[in-house]
Amino acid sequence: MSIPLNELGARVLAKKLATREIKAEQLVRACLDRIDAREEDVKAWVHVAADAALKNAQQLDKGPIQGLLHGLPVGVKDLFDTVDMPTTYGSSIYHSLQPSADASVVALCREQGAIMLGKTVTTEFATFTPGKTRNPHRLTHTPGGSSSGSAAAVADHMVPLAFASQTAASVIRPAAFCGIVGYKPSFGLVNRSGVKPLSDSLDTLGFLGRSVDDVALFAAAASGDHSLLHLETSLAPRIALCHTHEWSFADEDTQQAMQHAASVFAKAGHRVRELTLPDSFAGLLQAQKEIMGFDLVRSLAYERLQRSSELSPGLREVLSMGQQISIDQHRANLQLAYSARAAVSAAFGEYEVVLAPSAVGEAPATLSQTGDPVFGRVWTLLGLPCVHLPFYKGSSDMPVGLQVVGRPGEDKVALRVAAWLWQQFS
Repeated sequence: MSIPLNELGARVLAKKLATREIKAEQLVRACLDRIDAREEDVKAWVHVAADAALKNAQQLDKGPIQGLLHGLPVGVKDLFDTVDMPTTYGSSIYHSLQPSADASVVALCREQGAIMLGKTVTTEFATFTPGKTRNPHRLTHTPGGSSSGSAAAVADHMVPLAFASQTAASVIRPAAFCGIVGYKPSFGLVNRSGVKPLSDSLDTLGFLGRSVDDVALFAAAASGDHSLLHLETSLAPRIALCHTHEWSFADEDTQQAMQHAASVFAKAGHRVRELTLPDSFAGLLQAQKEIMGFDLVRSLAYERLQRSSELSPGLREVLSMGQQISIDQHRANLQLAYSARAAVSAAFGEYEVVLAPSAVGEAPATLSQTGDPVFGRVWTLLGLPCVHLPFYKGSSDMPVGLQVVGRPGEDKVALRVAAWLWQQFS
């Protein structure tokens, strides 16, 4: 029995489209049919541009192959500006906003032939107040945040790829909860122009797909780094398990995932090694929270000062706490972050990457919150490349996995090792 087009991975689809084995219009229709069948339950989308997507697909089918993403439907997180679709940033304040330009990465991916299928749900200003989206594996569970709609849409086969962003854990945690691959690049690798800012020190754009090859293809198109298309997996990498200073937050499911990874290493003939981060890194979790809070107060200054009554109580509380952080404390937090970033390569020692928790455990059985971002905060502060791998099921048969964390700027290495691990776990 053939696999429906909407269930195929992006890399497979890209090859079929490039050889004209399938048409972009066929693929778009398959995705739209899935959305029609499931959106009432999953609620992943703010806006679906069905007519425009079909017209774009028909034009692509008539012309030459346009680029790496030729004919691939993409979900756009509703934090990213789009010239042809409304952008709300997850807030009623911007219910009627129509941007005059695309975000940089949206424009670059359109140039590479991507079809923007619609806007996916984000939490309120990509913070902590949930949107309407449900976890497609179990509709009573959160999909995570803030890239909730993007993760749910990819997991439910509505679209092969979707944009995400991370200031704390908003790529990795939704990927973990929804059982897909999430890639948060090194800080600064992908241009953020046209994406609503939260923190200049932390904001990082990311990519969601259903395999490591899929997110590598997406990132290659968005960043221009085509070396990411070729991930050599024949050589065993140097990997260590890293429980991190936040290990006490991990529940039994994440602990079991770590044990499972260790057993896979052992069966493959690799020595199981562990890396302990320096004691000086123990304060980074709190520093990230305070830097994010301080920056939010300023990034959302208009909304806080002029439209406060339209913000959720939860966001108003976050902003209130951010106002308590002095400029001197902020400078001290930034200095701590700078020092840790300078030391992190040495802290990795002989290892190319570490394998660390992605989330506390399975997606919580709630729609009123998006889960604890504790296991993403420090890696985001350090600006390191992270790739979530969904390879395990927890005690309630919901997805669990771990994240591959690479050295600063060594995104290709992180993706290469993630691809190698993907093979071992499969």
